[in-house]
Amino acid sequence: MPRKVLPHILALAGAAALAGCGAAAGGAKNAEGSAAAIERNEEAAQKKQEAAEIAQDHEVLAQIEGKKREEAAERNAKRTEALATARAKKKEEAAAKKVKHEEEEAEANAKKREQALQAEAKKKKEAAEKHRKQSSTVEQTATSTTEGKPAATSQAQAPSSGQGSE
Repeated sequence: MPRKVLPHILALAGAAALAGCGAAAGGAKNAEGSAAAIERNEEAAQKKQEAAEIAQDHEVLAQIEGKKREEAAERNAKRTEALATARAKKKEEAAAKKVKHEEEEAEANAKKREQALQAEAKKKKEAAEKHRKQSSTVEQTATSTTEGKPAATSQAQAPSSGQGSE
């Protein structure tokens, strides 16, 4: 408010000084000229004040626009960062899922191999037991043939059993 009053006070003071000089000259012409000069001074002061206000308004507007641009840039940066974080998280989850899948496949393959080895070992064990039984049967047959009479029946049976297995 003091800024607005100051130009008017200066204009009035200048007008009073001019009026005083004009009164000393004593002409009405000078009084009209000084009144016009005062009016021009007031108008010039008002124009300067308006120009200063306009410049100040432009400065405030530029500051507001600058803040808006800065806020928009921050929002964009946050959005970009959030998108990058989401993409990275998605890639990380996909990689973890892939690793888990590969581990599960490896475990399944290892389990299949272990089962195959166990089955093969079981077959070998069964074959060995079968061979042992056959060997013990052959030994029993051989011992019974060396004992006497039952050997004759065993010998008769042995060729027939031998022919049947061929």
